[in-house]
Amino acid sequence: MSEASHASSLDAEQVGYKQSLGRRHVQMIAIGGAIGTGLFLGSASRLHSTGPALLFSYAFVGVIAYLLMRALGELVLHRATSGAFVSYMREFYGEFAAYVTGWMYWLNWALTGIAELSAVGLYVQYWWPTMPTWATVLIALAAVLVINLLSARAFGEFEFWASIAKVSAIVIFLAVGLVVVLGRMDVGGHQAGFQNLWSNPGGFWPSSGDFNWYGPILVMSGVVFAYAAIEMVGVAAGEMQDAETEVPKAVNAVIMRIAVFYCGSILLLVSMLPTSEYKSGISPFVTVFGRMGLDWMGNLIQVVLIIAAMSSLNSGLYSTGRVLRSLGMAKQAPQFTLKMSSSGVPWAGIVMTSIVYLFGAVLNAFAPDAFEIALEAAAIGVLFTWGTIFLCQIRLRQLVDRGVIPKSPFQMPGSPYTSYVGLAFLVFVVFGMAVSGWQSSPTSGTRPTSSSSSSASR
Repeated sequence: MSEASHASSLDAEQVGYKQSLGRRHVQMIAIGGAIGTGLFLGSASRLHSTGPALLFSYAFVGVIAYLLMRALGELVLHRATSGAFVSYMREFYGEFAAYVTGWMYWLNWALTGIAELSAVGLYVQYWWPTMPTWATVLIALAAVLVINLLSARAFGEFEFWASIAKVSAIVIFLAVGLVVVLGRMDVGGHQAGFQNLWSNPGGFWPSSGDFNWYGPILVMSGVVFAYAAIEMVGVAAGEMQDAETEVPKAVNAVIMRIAVFYCGSILLLVSMLPTSEYKSGISPFVTVFGRMGLDWMGNLIQVVLIIAAMSSLNSGLYSTGRVLRSLGMAKQAPQFTLKMSSSGVPWAGIVMTSIVYLFGAVLNAFAPDAFEIALEAAAIGVLFTWGTIFLCQIRLRQLVDRGVIPKSPFQMPGSPYTSYVGLAFLVFVVFGMAVSGWQSSPTSGTRPTSSSSSSASR
């Protein structure tokens, strides 16, 4: 196939899509992708079993996440496409690589969506204990399905307001937390203050008793999944009104958002209470506000947890619908996934994923243990997707250096070494997951460490 015809076939993937996502949608999709239940809920178990050094873990993984976004930004400005990583793998590494990438990404989102759908049912029971989980599952799925089938703009609007809710909750916590910590106020009989970073039981980097010195390093294999979904900007780029302007802005803002929202929150949580006070399954924000007597804020966090889960569901349907259509274009997925509505929505792929969500949520209700194992395995899909982004950036830059294709206007700094660092880190994460799995197995004879908390938690 000639270069021209190859480029033409790649561009054909975009036919039918509407460029309807504006600046505010893009900015909030970028923010929303970096804030989810991994921060609101998943950080509790990691704080409990890792100590204040979790701050180091989130900061280091945040740097890797920024490198990932810079690599993705260079690819998007080379060619914005709704097929995203699948389309880039097809262009640089061939059809088989695209096939594996697409289905791994779909599997990850399918299983993550099932988990989020089941979680919504549990969150709602916080207020209505008698509410059947199956009813909540149906209502939540119907809501996000309707939003996705309307248009890309409807998806963008939902993500915009969901991100506003998530960011507002974090900003309120940061404001209250700063006053409490700087004022060294009492929080449930414990004096808040930055001195808690080192006066916490075991010190900043606990290594005695139930802690291991490598805990904060190994826990990165779980922390990486808290940042999963930041790559959504790459999928949304194909339907942006001005991707060349908005993507660099969104990407460059990621590092600051990670520093403020993630690292800032972890810093204040550690400074307000001993990390042993945070328990798995209970949002650390709910714990803090409860100790302060602000139960209404705890209720607000519960609402945000539902919104975060719904946002993840919404993103899952959006991205899988477009990835399935990209696969369908190459006859690597059922041909009905090519169907699009007049509003530019690949509705067939979206409906296919929603059916899997529904059956999976039912199955999860009957066999939660089996599903947990599947979810952990699906976490490999996140690593695989991130790896493809780094690999495609390396290949793109090689072709640019040879003069085969024009230079992207938004190049990754330090290439190719920064992409190699990213790939090496992903290999380390796989190793960390293997060690965590071995430690938590009944035959290991080793106590589970911080990293054995559910790594698939967003």
